Amino acid sequence: MKTTLLKSTILGVACLLVAGQAKADDNIKNEFNPIETGVTSLSIAPDARGASMGDLGVATDPDVNSQFWNPSKYAFAYSQGGVSLSYTPWLRKLVNDIFLANVSGYWKLGSNDNQAISASLRYFSLGEVTSSDPSNITTQSLNPYEMAIDVGYSRKLSEKYSMGVVFRYIYSDLGFSNSYAGDQTSGASAFAADISGYYTFYPIVGRNECQWSWGWNISNIGTKVDYNNGEDPAFLPTNLRLGTTFMFPLADYHNLAISLDLNKLLVPTRPRESDYPDDAEGERQYLEALQEWQDMSPISGIFKSFSDAPGGMKEELREITYSLGAEYSYNQQFFLRAGYYHESQFKGNRQYFGIGAGFSLNVLRLDASYMIATAQQSPLDQTLRFSLSFDMDGLRELLGKR
Repeated sequence: MKTTLLKSTILGVACLLVAGQAKADDNIKNEFNPIETGVTSLSIAPDARGASMGDLGVATDPDVNSQFWNPSKYAFAYSQGGVSLSYTPWLRKLVNDIFLANVSGYWKLGSNDNQAISASLRYFSLGEVTSSDPSNITTQSLNPYEMAIDVGYSRKLSEKYSMGVVFRYIYSDLGFSNSYAGDQTSGASAFAADISGYYTFYPIVGRNECQWSWGWNISNIGTKVDYNNGEDPAFLPTNLRLGTTFMFPLADYHNLAISLDLNKLLVPTRPRESDYPDDAEGERQYLEALQEWQDMSPISGIFKSFSDAPGGMKEELREITYSLGAEYSYNQQFFLRAGYYHESQFKGNRQYFGIGAGFSLNVLRLDASYMIATAQQSPLDQTLRFSLSFDMDGLRELLGKR
């Protein structure tokens, strides 16, 4: 009972987090092949600023939530430090008790303004889940969850370029226990690391000084997460993110930034039985390929992910998602944002617009975002996010005046 319930819970979580439905025609059904990972909640954007621009942020201006997008940006942060609290009710069209909560913060080190330390804690709750016996009588309920805690360090290597590293502990507790059989299910743990870079410079366009930034981040490089005491290992959502942001002044105090992010999961595609001949030899080949996929190490999987798609280069390109967004700011106090996120209908079909706004004072900043899905019947539609950030320089100045 334990194994069946655990697998059902894992599959249910994966479906909820992917949250995209392929259209019903046979062509898409035959080619629909999303990449499977464990702890898929690690891929959910925690903050309202990045979400409102279509889930991007690898090359945007540094802020308190850079730990998720690109921690190397902290070395270029304008303030001595900051803390942010974010909250996202998830899949609110389907249920009302799933949410993501996130806390992030950083602190600049030394007097040369060249380095910073950072940390974050994220907690994803799947609400209340119940199990039942063959007579459909509820036997127990629990609140499965996933969490991750990490610390990072970033440093300027030149006046224009910085790099950062993050070390992360991950815990996923999705299982049931069978109290009648005395069979207890434990959660699954994993360790991971991120490595990132950020390059920014100030070109002159016409008579205006602009800012052009580039960023990259390889996140969640680590061990597999071993569900069911190692019987059901799953790859972490190792991800490569590349992006650029170009900011130019519209007038005094008015700025506009345009950003583009590209993402690719560095996870091997699980073999599909339908890709092999419908005979005994085809079944043998499929089972061998499946066993190889299950036994593959995470590092081997990263390299394999660039050349393992059954459809060749065409399917490899489908695995790349993109985000295009813009942010307007007035005097760095009022912000309007919008963006678009696109994922192939063959890989999950997450396609949506994001809109949002923010307001900043010396001490705090409040951001909010709203998601508008373009895919039909998407449970991601109408997703809200809220972020509240506190600036340490502003707080110190406020306390000093008193």
